[in-house]
Amino acid sequence: MAGNRYFCTYLIMNFPFYIARRYLFSKKSTNVINIISAISVIGVALATMALVVTLSVFNGFSDLVASFFTAFDPQLKVQPVEGKTAPADDPILTELRELPQVDVVTESVEDQAMVMYHGQQAMVTIKGVDDNFERLTHIRSILQGQGTFELHAADIQYGILGIRLAYELGTGYYFDEPLHVYAPRREGQLDITDPSDGFEEDELYSPGVVFEVMQGKYDKGYILTSIGFARRLFDQQGMVSSLELRLKPGSDFEAVKAEMRRICGDRYTVLDRYEQQDETFRIMKIEKLIAYIFLTFILIVACFNIIGSLSMLIIDKRNDVQTLRNLGANDRQISRIFLFEGRLIVIIGAVIGIAVGLLLCWLQQRFGIITMGSTEGAFVINAYPVSVHPWDVVLIFVTVLVVGFLAVRYPVKSFR
Repeated sequence: MAGNRYFCTYLIMNFPFYIARRYLFSKKSTNVINIISAISVIGVALATMALVVTLSVFNGFSDLVASFFTAFDPQLKVQPVEGKTAPADDPILTELRELPQVDVVTESVEDQAMVMYHGQQAMVTIKGVDDNFERLTHIRSILQGQGTFELHAADIQYGILGIRLAYELGTGYYFDEPLHVYAPRREGQLDITDPSDGFEEDELYSPGVVFEVMQGKYDKGYILTSIGFARRLFDQQGMVSSLELRLKPGSDFEAVKAEMRRICGDRYTVLDRYEQQDETFRIMKIEKLIAYIFLTFILIVACFNIIGSLSMLIIDKRNDVQTLRNLGANDRQISRIFLFEGRLIVIIGAVIGIAVGLLLCWLQQRFGIITMGSTEGAFVINAYPVSVHPWDVVLIFVTVLVVGFLAVRYPVKSFR
């Protein structure tokens, strides 16, 4: 008896779902309702698929940009909160150097200057670094030319130009004549009869290579040289613009970064690679957010098909509704039948859309079906990059459920 009572209770509680499932997959008396229901599923699936693919493409471009930066930007960068430079022997910086997780430390002095070569001139950023810079980053992987990574030899100071800067100045990979560098003097009185007296002038020679980060900020505006040259040019002896660090393999990156920020307090800021390029990644996040909002509106439009499908189904099943009432079903249970029907359409459409979207992303990753252009090598990559982030998939699924469930309430509420 207890078992029969439990079964009857279970049946009464769940019969709206079973009837809704039967209504969804069975043939209706009016064939157009089947067509509209199928269109509703397809509409939700297409909108979901578009969300998956679009957000994954934005992720792909973001990861691609991040991979370029890793070849030039340090893993962690410590710079003063106030002013351009800080004493290299600051006790705080010394404590950071001595952390057991730190593997490579490079001092850097960075500032603006003007360069001139054969009458061509440009405003650039001179970045002076220690000789171990190649151990700090993957700079060798982005060098082009016949030479090697070298910042100085005896009294000769070398300058490694960004590839677009070299093109604009006309230096090529190797220039046999010196590159003239000018920077405003920090100290002393300016002789107005001789404007050139207000500038420090020095020369850089070519090691036979240029670098290509594939980002205009660096390729068009940076020159990499020795820290001794930069300190002399900008009159920053004993000072640093930043302390750049790389951690030992296996270190807990977030824990070390948090410890560094505790040590630095409010005098220095500690930046990881993404934070060093905060403006670039912020713009990409905004673009991704706008794409998500627009596609969500498309999803909302697609959900109007569900409203039409449920409205017609309610009209088609009037006789069934009367029969259920005669059998003892109340209005709430009958409403739940159509509510479950609409939710099933949303869930099936969401699952199909995510599955198809993930399949398309895999095909793009594997075979590069959609290319960036018809000319091979015209772009950094040949095909659109795709990167699926699990949290994006979760967000998309939740978004579809929320929008879809809200949409199905309207015709059911009207039925009541």
